[in-house]
Amino acid sequence: MSKELQNKELFQQVVVLLQNARQQVLRTVNSTMTFTYFEIGRMIVEEEQNGKERAEYGKQILKGLSKQLTNEFGKGFSVESLDRMRKFFRIYSNSSSVMRILDILNSSSLMTNSNLDDSILLTTKLDNAKAQSLISFFKLTWTHYIILMRIDDEKERSFYEIESEKYNWSVRELKRQYDSALYTRLSLSRDKEGILKLSEKGQIIEKSKYIIKDPYILEFLGLPELHHYSESELEQEIINKLENFLLELGHGFAFVARQQRITFDDKHFRIDLVFYNRVLRSFVLIDLKIGELKHQDLGQMQMYVNYYDREMRLEGENKTIGNVICQNKSDLVVEYTLPDNNEQIFASKYKTVLPSKEDLTKLISESR
Repeated sequence: MSKELQNKELFQQVVVLLQNARQQVLRTVNSTMTFTYFEIGRMIVEEEQNGKERAEYGKQILKGLSKQLTNEFGKGFSVESLDRMRKFFRIYSNSSSVMRILDILNSSSLMTNSNLDDSILLTTKLDNAKAQSLISFFKLTWTHYIILMRIDDEKERSFYEIESEKYNWSVRELKRQYDSALYTRLSLSRDKEGILKLSEKGQIIEKSKYIIKDPYILEFLGLPELHHYSESELEQEIINKLENFLLELGHGFAFVARQQRITFDDKHFRIDLVFYNRVLRSFVLIDLKIGELKHQDLGQMQMYVNYYDREMRLEGENKTIGNVICQNKSDLVVEYTLPDNNEQIFASKYKTVLPSKEDLTKLISESR
């Protein structure tokens, strides 16, 4: 091996090492600051509970503390910010994950104050090793937690927290997924046990229907809802925003082809979009339809799926999945066109604008 090649390999190894170190430092800083805000929130709650049980007393604490901290450290300690830290402690000190950590630490002969709520641990008495256990729990940025705190349902909040950590969602991605009601849309295809898994482990794809959403929210395409566009224009916009579309599709998707041509009996057919899902180890075919879904659309997709299963699928791969994504559909047309035991062909609506919460709730209820 030449010296030049050796030096290049050494350089690459050092670059990777430094990049990993910087990422680790950043994660550590984020976790430490978030834990610090958790602790500030705890101290505020503790002071309130040791003081008068009046809302006005709590406001006075926040105002006085805000003024002192701002004089000492500058921006970042407004009354609103301190109130957010207090809320952060109240929410996460009672979350199931933190409670398990607190139970472990409490069992290590840590002192608690019997006059306070059981959930309030005097973490100022923790040694470094035990404090690190709590610090390492907070793996996201403070801004992530600000968004998560807006979610009242603990199971839903836990889902978004797990997904953000697992797939390294940015704050913008987290907000977008929450605004598009990802948790609710995924819940539609699951039983009670499956919904519980969402809150405990995040999205786990065990069945073909688990990768299907209904509706799909395609607001990132920038197509006005009432704008007249063709199927080819819709497809082109998806290709232009493929990264966003893959995020909306979900985990494990890889783009394979556009306008994939298949031929038999001297006839040519084209599949709009072809993906491969690495989790299910199966091809996923997508046809885009403007307007109302017709039974012929489902029949055509069945033909595409059969072709892929017989001609394209390799040994060890699972059966092909087909999804017709349309503007409108009749559930009865879908029900009577597809067999009872269908696990391969699906139909989903799509929206090109982010619906209001009311409209989204209506859309989802119509898809049940």
